[in-house]
Amino acid sequence: MDLTTAYLGMKLRTPLVPSASPLSEDLDKIKKMEQAGASAVVLYSLFEEEIEAVPPECRVGPTKYLEQIAKAKRTVGVPIIASLNCTTLGGWISYARQIAEAGADGLELNIYRIPTRVDLPGSTIEETYIDIVRTVRAATKIPLAVKLSPYFSNFANMAQRFDELGADALVLFNRFYQPDIDLAKAELTPNLTLSVPADMRLALHWIGIVYGKIRANLAATSGIYQAYDVIKMIMAGADVTMLCSALMRYGIEHIQKIEMETAAWLADHGHSSLAEIKGTMSQKNCPDPSAFERAQYVRGLSSYTSLFPMRR
Repeated sequence: MDLTTAYLGMKLRTPLVPSASPLSEDLDKIKKMEQAGASAVVLYSLFEEEIEAVPPECRVGPTKYLEQIAKAKRTVGVPIIASLNCTTLGGWISYARQIAEAGADGLELNIYRIPTRVDLPGSTIEETYIDIVRTVRAATKIPLAVKLSPYFSNFANMAQRFDELGADALVLFNRFYQPDIDLAKAELTPNLTLSVPADMRLALHWIGIVYGKIRANLAATSGIYQAYDVIKMIMAGADVTMLCSALMRYGIEHIQKIEMETAAWLADHGHSSLAEIKGTMSQKNCPDPSAFERAQYVRGLSSYTSLFPMRR
């Protein structure tokens, strides 16, 4: 069964790519990912504020991260994609160049910003994202993916703008982690939770909408747990499907299970390759394009009330 796909200018054996997570801090785990069938690996993120938090006299820059790229390249044969999260344009430029020089096969810009100022319009936030992508694209020739938030006034327009700037791929979507309140201590506490399968629907929705309208590759992330999830994302138009929570829950070996079940599904449905189903259920190609828009909302409400009639 042919499960090959293309991403960031590279031909990958399958669309199964572990996303940035603490798992890739360990070289042995990266080796296990390759052995389990991962077609590429996104390293854990390099955060600018973690480097800047170290006193100047003790600061060694991103040395450890750059060494991890080099070691991973020597250890495995699959592409190694770095992940970068910065707070300043200077940081984006400097670290992106160093990552490229370290030999990474690609770079994922993990743009994570939560605006809290009430006087800051959405257009300013959007231009900040645009400036980051434009700046990094001009500073380096490394294949570039942009991991995005869904919270734009018109995501389809932003996807097109990133595409026009030369982004090679869009990763949908970043998950924002909200704090919780510890009632006993009366303080805010971190609340890191793994994704659940239902989380994949937002990415499926927007991948299906922008597929065929932009040049950039599309990567789906969040909520991908099993072969059915992978197949749905490919049908919507994804080039790769990224795995994190599933590997944290079920172990790295789960990659192999997903691959085998994906191949089995394709064979059972008379397909010889993954390419045969790619984009078949996107807005561009599906039998009912309105299913991605308001009409589906109306039908959803109608179907809900027919299943659960309201009592009077």
